[in-house]
Amino acid sequence: MSETNTTRLPRHVAIIMDGNGRWAKAHKLAVAQGHRQGTEALRAIIRESSDIGIEALTIYAFSTENWRRSRAEVSALMSLLLEYFTSEIDELDEKNVCIRILGDKDGLPAPQRDALIAAETRTARNTGLKLNIAINYGGRAEIVRAARMLAQKAVSGEITPEDIDENAFAAALYTHDLPDVDLLIRTSGEMRLSNFLLYQCAYAEMEFPTVLWPDFSLADYHAALEAFAARDRRFGGRKQ
Repeated sequence: MSETNTTRLPRHVAIIMDGNGRWAKAHKLAVAQGHRQGTEALRAIIRESSDIGIEALTIYAFSTENWRRSRAEVSALMSLLLEYFTSEIDELDEKNVCIRILGDKDGLPAPQRDALIAAETRTARNTGLKLNIAINYGGRAEIVRAARMLAQKAVSGEITPEDIDENAFAAALYTHDLPDVDLLIRTSGEMRLSNFLLYQCAYAEMEFPTVLWPDFSLADYHAALEAFAARDRRFGGRKQ
């Protein structure tokens, strides 16, 4: 694996972990095995992000639309989620990782909800990598939630409509104290956001490697980071 330009690392990396099902099909395995193999790839990326100094890593684990999948696949995903937090929380805490859940935790089964809340509580004071896990999450739902919160504050007299600007809106999002996404990675070659961090990705650089998520290696990750480092980011301005 080549050395990455650590002077131009993104502060916030977001990953859509796509391709678990196709990986399983290609290997003549059940979809659940693809998700399990994808968890192995995730472990390596989290460790590497922590070790090289990424400030925030947000992963898309389960969307609001994923409930439409088969009962067997949803059940497998929920079981794997619980297993992951049970087996990984000690190491994540020891590495000073701060875990935050983005999405509607109340809509999850009780065992998963309780495990997520326990992980957030246990790591809340950690000062290392901010690991944000989007579960039962939808970007449009997050925006509507923020608008509703601001509307309620306006109705109660806490704020006026004139107080609502970009900063106020961003403060009502799940990611209120995080930098915007600098680099979005979606594996498997698909090129869409799929309702993920729609507001936060306004000026994100994007990489769409064709490798399926279970095969996404540290070399692939560093290639995406190197591509980001080579980008000329102008945020709507013009290079002088």
